[in-house]
Amino acid sequence: MLYSNACTYAVRALARLAHERPDGYLLMDELCEDTTLPRHFVAKIFQGLVRDGLLFSAKGRGGGFALAHKPQDITLAEIVAAVDGPDVLDEVEIGITDDDRPILPKWESLGARVRAYLEKTTLKQIADRL
Repeated sequence: MLYSNACTYAVRALARLAHERPDGYLLMDELCEDTTLPRHFVAKIFQGLVRDGLLFSAKGRGGGFALAHKPQDITLAEIVAAVDGPDVLDEVEIGITDDDRPILPKWESLGARVRAYLEKTTLKQIADRL
């Protein structure tokens, strides 16, 4: 399992949103303020998260982005699947050659543990660490 930069940015930005404004809207400028998150890239990622039902967006005064669900109801697995696609949660054979086949069961075991972690870890747990 390899995750994209977009996935990493999504988790960081959503955690900040959950920390700063768990029940309301936050402007993109406020969200990216005081972080190394690139505004234009996060805006593009958030468009996809709105489409996938993890975020709401509103234009105008009082607008911005808001979580579509409570932070404790959003798992890291849902974020990863929304940004990198659901198949990434099951990919363990990336770069495996025939010579590597003996270690495949270990990779599969590791992949299962990572998936379990992503499925049980919530956005609230990450946001609470900020």
